[in-house]
Amino acid sequence: MKRFQRRIEDFTCEHCGTSVKGDGYTNHCTKCLWSKHVDINPGDRANTCVGMMKPVRTEGTVAKYFIIHECVRCGAEARNIFGKYDSIEAILAIARDAAEGIAKHAS
Repeated sequence: MKRFQRRIEDFTCEHCGTSVKGDGYTNHCTKCLWSKHVDINPGDRANTCVGMMKPVRTEGTVAKYFIIHECVRCGAEARNIFGKYDSIEAILAIARDAAEGIAKHAS
């Protein structure tokens, strides 16, 4: 079974309403960075959960950043690479919100 299936799909973000032009690797909104829980393996569209995936934190280094999504329906997490057309402001907001959450728990 292939672990990755490239699918070129355009979609409308169910979180913010942005029209997203897919390139075969796009799996989240380029404006708000929300996703949808539709895959078991990338591109297979085999997951029946179909819950919305909230961007909850970032990981990585200058060379490669990842967005960590958490499904608001089932709680599953997925790691997705930050794309070249993704909103820098949105990823900075996610990183800031995650850091503020860590600071609140530490105090």
